Amino acid sequence: MTGPAGGGLCAVVLAAGEGTRLRPLTERLPKALCPVGNVPLLDRALARLAGLGLAGPATVAVNACYLGDQVVERVGDRAHLSVEPGSPLGTAGGVGRLRDWIAGRAVLVGNADAYLADPAVPAGPDIAALLAGWGGDSVRLLGQPAADPRAPGTFDGHVFTGFSLLPWRLVRDLPATFGDLVRAVWRPAEAAGRLTVVGYRGTFVDTGTPADYLAANLHAAGTGCLVDPAATVTGACHRSVVGAGAVVRGAVTRSVVWPGATVGAEEHLRDVIRAGTDLTVPAG
Repeated sequence: MTGPAGGGLCAVVLAAGEGTRLRPLTERLPKALCPVGNVPLLDRALARLAGLGLAGPATVAVNACYLGDQVVERVGDRAHLSVEPGSPLGTAGGVGRLRDWIAGRAVLVGNADAYLADPAVPAGPDIAALLAGWGGDSVRLLGQPAADPRAPGTFDGHVFTGFSLLPWRLVRDLPATFGDLVRAVWRPAEAAGRLTVVGYRGTFVDTGTPADYLAANLHAAGTGCLVDPAATVTGACHRSVVGAGAVVRGAVTRSVVWPGATVGAEEHLRDVIRAGTDLTVPAG
């Protein structure tokens, strides 16, 4: 895919983080592979990029570190893989490690753990405004108006909603050492008057905590239950998500039952995430 400045466009999905706020769920799965609406978050990000015409290892890269073998296996040949040794390099370091692969192109950077949904627009075109009319030199962030426009972490009164667009000139000097894009790229661009926030009209949830992770799943479920065809539900299900191979004999309300997990006949789960047979994580 050709970039606005003629140098080409590629994408990087950041999937290396430890997801500490989502523990103990992320002791079993990397956050990028946690399912929302029975689809791993990473798959949602890759599908969104494919909707923009970005697919395959020539144009899409995924970084991995924490529980990286699981990420590598899930990605397969769908993207170029950058496996970071030791500890995760952060958002800036992860992009910096991919400089040789990016090789002069503009780069669309997405957080794998961002849940985006706009029922009016297919995934991909729903964030296309981030690219529209871009001259190839400034930084663009996808965002939504913040409850407190002056709160720390906001940009032009907006909260970041998972995707940014970076010119090559700001990527080529990023070192492959720990760092974050906020300090290394976004804030300096903002100070120079070279950062623009593009509004996202759909629903955004940062799935970093159990409460937010549950909220994203409930949004994906809509007003009813989202049950994978390969699940077995002989109990009661109320506005919950039940994954493939899961068995629900009891009752689940406003909950997520991971693939392969079980809910006993005597159990009534409410506002929790169930993984396996032995892990129940409250969302409160």
